Amino acid sequence: MAPNLFGNSATVYLEASQQNVHKEKSTTESENNQKLLDQQSSSPEMKYEWQIVWRNVIAFLYLHIGSLYAIYLIFNGTKLYTTLWGAFLAAAAALGITAGAHRLWAHRTYKAKWPMRLLLMILQTVAFQNHIYEWVRDHRVHHKYTDTDADPHNAKRGFFFSHVGWLLVRKHPEVIKKGSAIDMSDLERDPIVYWQKKLYILLIPLLCFILPVWVPCYFWNETLLNSWYSSLLRYTASLNVTWLVNSAAHMWGMKPYDKAIGPTENKTVAVLAFGEGWHNYHHVFPWDYKAAEFGNYGMNFTTAFIDFCTWIGLAYDLKSVPADAIQRRATRTGDGSRYHNEKDTHEHPVEDMKWGWGDKDMKPEEIKEVNVINKKLRLQ
Repeated sequence: MAPNLFGNSATVYLEASQQNVHKEKSTTESENNQKLLDQQSSSPEMKYEWQIVWRNVIAFLYLHIGSLYAIYLIFNGTKLYTTLWGAFLAAAAALGITAGAHRLWAHRTYKAKWPMRLLLMILQTVAFQNHIYEWVRDHRVHHKYTDTDADPHNAKRGFFFSHVGWLLVRKHPEVIKKGSAIDMSDLERDPIVYWQKKLYILLIPLLCFILPVWVPCYFWNETLLNSWYSSLLRYTASLNVTWLVNSAAHMWGMKPYDKAIGPTENKTVAVLAFGEGWHNYHHVFPWDYKAAEFGNYGMNFTTAFIDFCTWIGLAYDLKSVPADAIQRRATRTGDGSRYHNEKDTHEHPVEDMKWGWGDKDMKPEEIKEVNVINKKLRLQ
């Protein structure tokens, strides 16, 4: 995942000034630009020096120090209802990221009717990890160019960088270049994504801070101080859980589906991040709505949520990969931890990476082998 809290310009509550806002352009133009940039990536590496964004450093220090103080207040005055309210909001906001920004909009693993999209947009705004459009663009770049200079949180630069350090420095030029060529036409056609982006400067303070702080003060007479720091704790904890997908799930764990790439299967991250820790599988099959081979609800709460929404008629066209296709791929390229591995010298070139359903580089056989659950022929 690729949450960008304050943007690389470090402007609090504002979009990043260097985000290189995507111009209105056709899908064909995006694909041509991407081909050109892929060719340019073979040229000698450009000189790049980190530029620290000090306002971001100060902001994140405040968030984490404030969260430590919030933990102290939990045992020294904060009411139980306030803590439970923070936990509830954190879980709800997490679904806005996992079921919304990630599996619905970034990877197009399923479709959702407008009431569900509206709800997920609101919850994603509560999470405050930048608006959906920018979140998706950075995440698609992450999948397309995993652990390269074009990856916003390249794990090859170490745990700290991939966890939070990438938000403390300006983006590598390759991230901006490759991001400008990613096809975003599907999001440009979504009115909910469009209006969230337009109103983001108003929605963020209201949904992420003002209302969450006001509710405890109004309904059970919590003090403003306690409610504020409880909100900071909720927000900071949510960010760190999301960041673990970028860091820990790219470093520690098995690689049963493709041993040549960085992402791993990390059970701890999967539990904390509502099923987003089965990362080796997810990078090999990013169009699977479960983001995992198995649909165990206990370690993949997001899948349970999507399945429930399917049951009540809000989600449809859920994409999954059949077991035989998974086993063939794991047998050919995995590390042998789940399926017996053939001897091979498999490498995973950048041009073979895909960001999800609809990526122009998907092979015909990959498209054909996908199962579509609860398929709807009518338009949304």
